[in-house]
Amino acid sequence: MADTGLDELAHGEKNSSVSIPVTASYPDGGVRAWLTVLGAFLALFCTFGQLNSFGTFQTWYAGHQLRELPPSTIAWIGSLQLWIFFFSGGFVGLIFDAYGPRVIMIPGSVVLVFSIMMTSLASRYYQFVLAQGILFGLGVGMMFYPSLAAISTHFDKYRGTAVGIAIAGSGVGGVVYPVLFQQLFERVGFGWAVRISGFISLAACCVAVITVTSMRPPGQQKTSVLKCALLQDGSFVLVVAGSILICLGLFIPFFYIADYAKDNGISASTIFYILSAMNGGGTLGRLAPPLLSDAVGRFNVMVPCAFLMGLSALVFWIFAKSLVAIVLFAIVYGFFSGAFIALLIPCVAQISERKEVGTKIGMLYSIISFAALAGGPAAGALLRVGHGSYTGMIVLCGVSNVAGSFFMLWARLRIDRRTLAVV
Repeated sequence: MADTGLDELAHGEKNSSVSIPVTASYPDGGVRAWLTVLGAFLALFCTFGQLNSFGTFQTWYAGHQLRELPPSTIAWIGSLQLWIFFFSGGFVGLIFDAYGPRVIMIPGSVVLVFSIMMTSLASRYYQFVLAQGILFGLGVGMMFYPSLAAISTHFDKYRGTAVGIAIAGSGVGGVVYPVLFQQLFERVGFGWAVRISGFISLAACCVAVITVTSMRPPGQQKTSVLKCALLQDGSFVLVVAGSILICLGLFIPFFYIADYAKDNGISASTIFYILSAMNGGGTLGRLAPPLLSDAVGRFNVMVPCAFLMGLSALVFWIFAKSLVAIVLFAIVYGFFSGAFIALLIPCVAQISERKEVGTKIGMLYSIISFAALAGGPAAGALLRVGHGSYTGMIVLCGVSNVAGSFFMLWARLRIDRRTLAVV
């Protein structure tokens, strides 16, 4: 990859476009490639799908085990999940580039299932922080990154579609788990409800470990340290900057939409389905936009999706008070957030050499982990300062997403300034 340098960001480019790395040919199909997609789908179903369902636990804890704590304190559990998950990407990416996916995913499966079983036994705040916050976040990272990075080594032309199908697993999980937990909490109790999800995760992870493989270039050198030189790639830096802003607000609705609905008079038996509706919209967002992106360009699709995600919060969520309006917002926001999540990795892979895909993806997620960590508690603090008003957190969500989309647009224009170029 050409070394473009940060100085060009400040002073402009000499050429109208930045070259995209050209690497060895990709199979773009075949049994191994599509089995990898299947394994990644299952891995994301039981990992990121459960992570997307934390709003269910937020509401349950507020009325049961942790009812004496304010929402902003409970939200730290979900924020720690996100931070550990994101931050682990740097180390996981390095290991993936050096050794492939299986050496990470086998212990990752053990960590994930163990964390879920320990959560089922927890009763105090620190126990939930350790089991559901830290251990679960680490398990998610050890399954998420190698699965998706492996897909990027199998596909080039159809990378957006393949990654989108895999990431749709998190959307499907996000639809299934809130309803599953809502039903099981009442029927078998919290402990067994969580244990059942642990057994589901065990089965899905076993299949994922068997089916996920990578196409590493022959003779690839193993990386032992984080490549700070990657931050000299101007387009990558802009993608990182945009992702930081977007991730600050991205997960706020997933944490608080259930509480928001409850405070607007929606019945407790209905609010869990709102989170499922949001994740259902996310499933569509993880499928349709990535499919379109393979034809019209990944950055060309991601930029408007990120912008509309923020705009939907500012002009839709802030006025949604009825059940119908809240559900419609949940579907719309879920769709555009799902599209952003699905397209981020293909966009990074597009501006990367195949031998550094895992490292770059991991570096990106490690850096943006701090924004993800801050988003939930910041929203809870704004809720407390506003004496129960959700306006502050909604504005934070919308403005950060819109601002981040402009950095993504800058990165797209830096790659190719032509308006109609496929980027």
